[in-house]
Amino acid sequence: MTWKECNKMDQKLKFVARLLEGEQMASLCREFNISRKTGYKVWNRYKEVGLEGLNDRSRRPYRQANQLPFQLESQIIAFKKEKPHWGAPKIRELLRRKYPNIQHLPATSTVHAILDRNGLVKKRKNKRYKARGTQLNHVTQSNDLWCADYKGEFLMGNKQYCYPLTITDYHSRFLLNCEALESTRESLAIPSFEKTFMEYGLPKVIRTDNGVPFSSPNALYGLSKLSVWWLRLGIQIERIRPGHPQENGRHERMHLTLKKEATKPAGRNTLQQQQKFEDFIYEYNFERPHQALEMKSPSELYSRSPKIYRGLPNIEYNMHDKEITVTSCGRICLHGKKINFSTVFAGQLVGIKEVHDQIWLVSFMHYDLGYFDEESKRFEPLMDPFGSKVLPMSSE
Repeated sequence: MTWKECNKMDQKLKFVARLLEGEQMASLCREFNISRKTGYKVWNRYKEVGLEGLNDRSRRPYRQANQLPFQLESQIIAFKKEKPHWGAPKIRELLRRKYPNIQHLPATSTVHAILDRNGLVKKRKNKRYKARGTQLNHVTQSNDLWCADYKGEFLMGNKQYCYPLTITDYHSRFLLNCEALESTRESLAIPSFEKTFMEYGLPKVIRTDNGVPFSSPNALYGLSKLSVWWLRLGIQIERIRPGHPQENGRHERMHLTLKKEATKPAGRNTLQQQQKFEDFIYEYNFERPHQALEMKSPSELYSRSPKIYRGLPNIEYNMHDKEITVTSCGRICLHGKKINFSTVFAGQLVGIKEVHDQIWLVSFMHYDLGYFDEESKRFEPLMDPFGSKVLPMSSE
């Protein structure tokens, strides 16, 4: 409850005057529509300093965060202008050396705030991953290359969208999986791939586009949790160039046939639509002759992969100083410090090695990802951590 805004000072004067006449605090507070806590506060201020106590007090804090004496702040600015490439930690150390008698040396964050207020901090632009595609290979053996994609979503009879996840073998064109999913979320895609791996084994390479969930444009190197999982399984990654679906032409051609024969008309619900997909898979693999296969069916050419899926293998970093599990929020925690790394590696074990004083190299499996400075707590990725074997950049 508050005072009437029309004339707050007059209300307070009347309130105090009636208290001086002997009226009760509780009844006056009800009449003036204020809490008793507010009433006692006004009364106590009046008794302490008189009428001046009835004026509103400033809400400005007694102490301003990151605020230093003018002379000290000026010296920090002067040091920065002398050493324009030095950051807040080095400026603070220079201040400590030049003025060792300062009793309360400002924190690094305070020095940084002063430099920032005076326009002496150069804002760094975040490096956004730009999808370019990778080198694409032509294979002549089953399971050397699988292709995966989502056929465009469509409405089922119950007005719900269906997102078919499709996986084919590049060489034989064998349709390994076509599953009706409710979205392109990783949480749905990973179990679908796991089921396929359990049935047919593991491929050497998987080719996809740069869309979700195969890639994440805001993550480290465009990786996603799904593609990191593939890397853990020893599967290499190929990606077509954005806007070039013909680079996954065999798979796209299968999508045209799938659309004609299994989605028109669509099923009434997910169960009915999945049954239509199962019927299509059998016909496509075992009955339908393919001109590109010299009128053979894919089942005549395909054989199960000899590489059996047994879950994720263990990772060891014998050549590193420490093994650290990335936190659920994508951080590396070392010596009480938190370094922002990447959420797509959440829960994954990485190896770190100190290559210089407080400079650490971060590796995932046998791939070196980048470095972080323990002082600045900033991770700097390498240009091409995977080399030409897994994620080479295509030439343009």
